[in-house]
Amino acid sequence: MEIYLVGGAVRDALLGLPVYDKDYVVVGAHPEQLLALGYQQVGNDFPVFLHPTTKAEYALARTERKAGQGYTGFICDFGPDITLEEDLSRRDLTINAMAQDEAGHLYDPYGGQIDLQARTLRHISDAFCEDPLRVVRVARFAARFAPLGFNIANSTLELMRRIAHSQELTTLTPERVWQETEKALACTEPQVFFEALLACDGLTALFPELANLLATQEKNHSLAALWQCAQLSEDIACRFASLVLHLDEARITTLCERNKVPTEHKQLALLASRWHGALHALREPTLAQADTILALFQETDSWRRPTRFEKLLCCAHADWQASAPSTPYPQRAQLWHWFTQLQTINAAPFVAQGVSGSAIGEAIKHARLAQLQSWLTEEE
Repeated sequence: MEIYLVGGAVRDALLGLPVYDKDYVVVGAHPEQLLALGYQQVGNDFPVFLHPTTKAEYALARTERKAGQGYTGFICDFGPDITLEEDLSRRDLTINAMAQDEAGHLYDPYGGQIDLQARTLRHISDAFCEDPLRVVRVARFAARFAPLGFNIANSTLELMRRIAHSQELTTLTPERVWQETEKALACTEPQVFFEALLACDGLTALFPELANLLATQEKNHSLAALWQCAQLSEDIACRFASLVLHLDEARITTLCERNKVPTEHKQLALLASRWHGALHALREPTLAQADTILALFQETDSWRRPTRFEKLLCCAHADWQASAPSTPYPQRAQLWHWFTQLQTINAAPFVAQGVSGSAIGEAIKHARLAQLQSWLTEEE
């Protein structure tokens, strides 16, 4: 029985990146041997075992044969006769098909080190086309490693395009697509994920509303807004909303419901779609805009959800910067300052004056409007 560290842990170590998760492949073993050593078996499709103390995953070496549509349409063969090279051959990219034995010796049968040095994401064989999920995964890897200068090999991009044209992307579950999308949105350069999908014609199958939107824009404004947002915030909901805010509310709703996007992300995106234009118009606010500003605070439910309101301001800022990156966006700080000050106007003094019922809300609203008008008068 031989045990090898495989996949992302080997890749990231060679890149000098932190290694958080370690996966192992076991060659020349039966399931009974690992069970006898105290490993816990998990997974229904093929034998994966959890180490008795570290809980790291150990999988028996296996091969896969395409037997149906989609990324689950495979028959797995495993057993003590499956070699390390055969196991590595089923992986998606050369940089993910390296292994290291317990003595630290590196096994690289498909040129992963060469592609690491060349900063290239390259498929191992034409069997890449058998799994449509690889289109989304490679796009995510492109986003993750973009800061290091990685690019997708032209030959690999062509295979991704072949998968997109085969309609197999439609077999992916919304949950799985969103899982990869969410990881991509967390990257330093999340826009690269969507650029890669656009380049291989996969965006139309997975996010048709976004594909249609980008087709109408000069210089892919929405992707530029996403990049700008990534410079301003690490929040996934904020980044997603910045990406889609130029869609109308109906299309945002359709996209979110089809792709099982979290409710928080959807709500922020809808607010950003509705309000980004008004926010842009408040660059130099005037007294005449006092009602608009108060309506912004009221209708976005900012008094009860200040964190979401702060994210909305960030989305608008990112959208503005996408068109005018060298132009300041003072209204973000100004509106947040006014908002925090207006929050201090509450029911207590009105209750003390004997105001009750719905009249309290109206009194607070009028007091806040009066304060806004006072500030705006001073500005003029």
